[in-house]
Amino acid sequence: MLSTGALRAHLLAARLAGPVATSREESLRSYRLFAARDPRVTLGLDPEWAWAERDLLQLMAEKCGVSSDPDHVSGPDVIDPERTLSALDAFAGRLRQAAAHRVPVLFGTGHPHRLLGFYAGLADALSAAGCLVLTPAQGRCIDITTRFGVRTYHLGYVGGVALVREPGAGCAGSEPGAHTHSPLPLRVALDGLAEAGGPLPELVVGDHGWVCGAGQLGIEAIGLADTDDPALFVGEAEGRVSVAVPLDDAVRSAYYRPLTRYVLNRACLSQ
Repeated sequence: MLSTGALRAHLLAARLAGPVATSREESLRSYRLFAARDPRVTLGLDPEWAWAERDLLQLMAEKCGVSSDPDHVSGPDVIDPERTLSALDAFAGRLRQAAAHRVPVLFGTGHPHRLLGFYAGLADALSAAGCLVLTPAQGRCIDITTRFGVRTYHLGYVGGVALVREPGAGCAGSEPGAHTHSPLPLRVALDGLAEAGGPLPELVVGDHGWVCGAGQLGIEAIGLADTDDPALFVGEAEGRVSVAVPLDDAVRSAYYRPLTRYVLNRACLSQ
């Protein structure tokens, strides 16, 4: 079993917490865009409260441990590992409850290159515990606005985890999927469930638009978020996201494996 101390050391060594690769400039830019309700950073969430830049900076200091000093404008951002550990424990608690009640669960990621393995391990454990891991609308087309214009993606699943791929991707040896912040894949998946008359998820696990899109629709959601993703923490503050775990979401995929083990142990789902 991975101890809390061992995981704390891993978080710092892998730069999942402590000084992270996300820059202070990137984070502050996201806070400015969120305050302006830019959909690129609201991720499908329609905030109920007014969030000025100073409010977001204070929130992120509270939730992640970034500096609350508005004059600190450059260098690497910082995540407090104690906040990460506390949130991972809460995250595991929600998974434990889902397993106990065998609720239907939907997993989805906008970071498949990095986080697919983390979510797939959780999906496998919940399936073994009797939860229905949902995989609706396989292959459905989704038009997503990107900085390169509107691009068409296909909804797919790997290990029970939803992601989007560009047309022609998905063959053996191809990349696992595309990076996206959009809530549209979540909405397409829910539309597919409604059309099929199947059960809707009682828990959504993921990141970016998967979590914020679900929270906006009143579905319980938990996920991971970096310091430049204020939407998940706003959703948590407003009561529409159950748990937002602060960590760097773009390190090597192998560095998330200890987190999978830790969460499954805490959730009493280790196989």
